[in-house]
Amino acid sequence: MAKLEAKEYKSFEQTKQIDENGAEFWYARDLQEVLQYSQWRNFHKVIDSAMLACKNSSFDVADHFADLSKTIKMPKSAEKQIVDYKLSRYACYLIVQNGDPRKEIIALGQTYFAIQTRRQELANTFNQLSENNKRLVVRGNIKQWNQLLAEAAHNAGVITDEEFAIFQNAGYMGLYGGLTVADIHKKKGLKEKERILDFMGSTELIANLFRISQTEEKLELEQVSSAIEASEIHYRIAEKIRNAMKAMGTTLPENLPTPEKSIRTIEREEIRKLRNSKKKLMLDE
Repeated sequence: MAKLEAKEYKSFEQTKQIDENGAEFWYARDLQEVLQYSQWRNFHKVIDSAMLACKNSSFDVADHFADLSKTIKMPKSAEKQIVDYKLSRYACYLIVQNGDPRKEIIALGQTYFAIQTRRQELANTFNQLSENNKRLVVRGNIKQWNQLLAEAAHNAGVITDEEFAIFQNAGYMGLYGGLTVADIHKKKGLKEKERILDFMGSTELIANLFRISQTEEKLELEQVSSAIEASEIHYRIAEKIRNAMKAMGTTLPENLPTPEKSIRTIEREEIRKLRNSKKKLMLDE
């Protein structure tokens, strides 16, 4: 199954195009084939829904769904004009969100384009931040999402401390190729009371943030009512993220470097800077 998913993720990468300005895009006809729609008219209905979603999000549809006309060869040297679209990553994301949920490839596409979109959003926002500040921002988001995930897991039947430990380990094992919380803690060379999330760089934190947020959403949407099923979902989502990282050729979480400073140390340093700052913080002007 993992090999199949890696192959399908690669198909999204292989059909990706780069224009003269260095921007990535996909042709709708290529995406139709990858998403296993045999008839254009059925796929075009999905595109129409995606365009509507784009418009409702206050984006210019033409910026993400550029009309194209292609000439294809027909029997007896005849030619035929067909409609196509030059799709942005965001357009592809909207298409897979509006696709047939019964298709497994649609679910894989949702993961792939969500990861790509999330990475771009973070890149745009974080370009001006230092690595330490990136870590602070993402770690703060993780704290909030972990609270939501804990609540969703409890509602799904993860009640006892033992069940919650199994649930947490399932997510890490899926994302880290079978490594448990204890394994990762040991691999990072941490002391007993040190938390592994506090010793992750921004890239590793982002992967875990996506694991946490997507699992929380999945548990809520499917109204899971079993601790075993909740742990299985956590593992599967994390594994899909790992497979997507493999297909994209990015460094896997367990191979990313461990920062020397913990998040807590950085927080203390930043608070000290604020206290020592000559500028007064006008919080209630």
